Amino acid sequence: MRYPAAETAEKHQRILTQAARLFREKGFDGVSVGEIMKATGLTHGPFYNHFASKEALMAESTLHGSAHSREGLAAATASPEAMRDYVRQYVSTEHRDGPGDGCMLAALAGEVRNQPAVRPAFTFHLKSIIGKFTTHFPWKKKGHPRQDAIVMMSAMVGAVALARAVDDEAFSEEILAAVRTAFTE
Repeated sequence: MRYPAAETAEKHQRILTQAARLFREKGFDGVSVGEIMKATGLTHGPFYNHFASKEALMAESTLHGSAHSREGLAAATASPEAMRDYVRQYVSTEHRDGPGDGCMLAALAGEVRNQPAVRPAFTFHLKSIIGKFTTHFPWKKKGHPRQDAIVMMSAMVGAVALARAVDDEAFSEEILAAVRTAFTE
């Protein structure tokens, strides 16, 4: 039985959204296709009507997650203070504690190197984010904005990843606060 195109497209988007969330929460190898389909309310069977493989889903869901993240950053480009607020929210306990709802850079950077199908989408996303920070962040010094954006993104992603990894709450908070302060005050 053929489903209407709009219904098929809606299911495809649901799969991408849930896959992106679950990959950020559990990693690429930590979640199965069956778990993703269950999270969408669909059975495992129709998966291959939408994707050729799990790797194809990983790549497409990375682009899907990137689009969502870039929309949030685009809104922050409205003012210098909105850009600082974006950084504050990025290096926050809420972001640290919610990888499924957070940035794929902090959640998946360590895994992407082992996923060739995902690397182009991940690279596109990182370059896009760095480009926005290069042109829209209120840099104190105007000398090297792209270099500064790369340093800042590396610090932000690293801070969230490290804050998630340590087993000392106070130290985790200290990591986030140090990076937050370095770029927003």
